[in-house]
Amino acid sequence: MRLKKGSSLKCTKKYNTTFKALIMKIRKPRATAVIHKSGNVVCLGAKRKEDSRLAARRFARIVQKLGFPVRFLDFKIQNLVGTCKTFPLNLEQLALAHHEQCSYEPELFPGLFYRVAPGITATVFATGKVNLAGAKEEAEIYESFDTISQILSSFRRW
Repeated sequence: MRLKKGSSLKCTKKYNTTFKALIMKIRKPRATAVIHKSGNVVCLGAKRKEDSRLAARRFARIVQKLGFPVRFLDFKIQNLVGTCKTFPLNLEQLALAHHEQCSYEPELFPGLFYRVAPGITATVFATGKVNLAGAKEEAEIYESFDTISQILSSFRRW
């Protein structure tokens, strides 16, 4: 359901019957909320920590305006994701050289999973795209990228 263009609430709401949660999107800051029956709200897609908190507060206000008793409690960042593009890589050689830290099954998924640090995983693709996930702080993303970039530099595909 899309609200009228002139309304003060500019968001999109959709109830997914197979997932059993309400999915709500707002435009500013661009974010998506997954609202569960238990009352838990998961806010996704914000570019910065501040935007994530602001979006969560806006979602809470929208639900409050719909007549539900809402309290903004226990806000915490669970997972940060960082993405970058490097150079083309030879994933087979990387998987063989670092088999303890890697998981690579090209028949199932085109990316290689590399455990950079406890809780932080890099998904590395042959094109050179790297996704880092699992960090709680921004500094952990940068530190993990420094670690993985040194390793990847020796597996560059020419």
